[in-house]
Amino acid sequence: MPKKRIIPCLDVKDGRTVKGVKFVGIRDAGDAVELAQRYVKEGADELVFLDITATIEKRKTLTQLVEKIAREINIPFTVGGGIHSLEDAKAIIAAGADKISINSAAVKHPELINEIAEQLGSRCVVLAIDTKFENNEWKVYINSGQTPTSLLALDWAKEGERRGAGEILLTSMNHDGTKEGFAIDITRQVSEAVNIPVIASGGAGTMEHFAEVFLKTKASAALAAGIFHYGEISIPELKAYLRTQHIEVR
Repeated sequence: MPKKRIIPCLDVKDGRTVKGVKFVGIRDAGDAVELAQRYVKEGADELVFLDITATIEKRKTLTQLVEKIAREINIPFTVGGGIHSLEDAKAIIAAGADKISINSAAVKHPELINEIAEQLGSRCVVLAIDTKFENNEWKVYINSGQTPTSLLALDWAKEGERRGAGEILLTSMNHDGTKEGFAIDITRQVSEAVNIPVIASGGAGTMEHFAEVFLKTKASAALAAGIFHYGEISIPELKAYLRTQHIEVR
């Protein structure tokens, strides 16, 4: 069984890392490149950078920032936000990113998943799914969590895999920033329904939360932001703890 991955997420706005709760209440968390360098030293397995205003403001992800990050770090990283076309994806990969993450554009134009996977390979395509539990269903949201859709998270994850996505980044909007634990139920459902890696996201607050999501679901990675940015949990400590729980980490 592949070893589990720990992935810090850097939500980026104007080159700075920010963090909110349930997708609102954004506050500054530091320089994106400096944080990335710190996480490399601490033993992060991968990084995810999400330009959280790119889709809302209808602008492209800053390729200059991607180039700068690629020069400064030596672990795989994914970039998302404002990627609307195959050309956008190619530009981000050419700038040095290992993978691109698509969310709103994929929902609006599902064939985009096919196009990018065919041109760049499935391993480069991360389908980001922002989902919210309401009326007893896990609904998919787009536009940085502002716009509900008729899609159900589980169905959309399966379709994403069929279309060529190589990985799924599953974020529970109900849990995001709450530090109350990951959404175990939908993470279990999705990770058992697809044959591609699933990254659990939203709600990490303690080391026990990471152990729980790995022990109770088939998630291959767990992502967190604030608890890493503000030094509440260190990656070396987290990995050491997970090993005591008989969870193999990289």
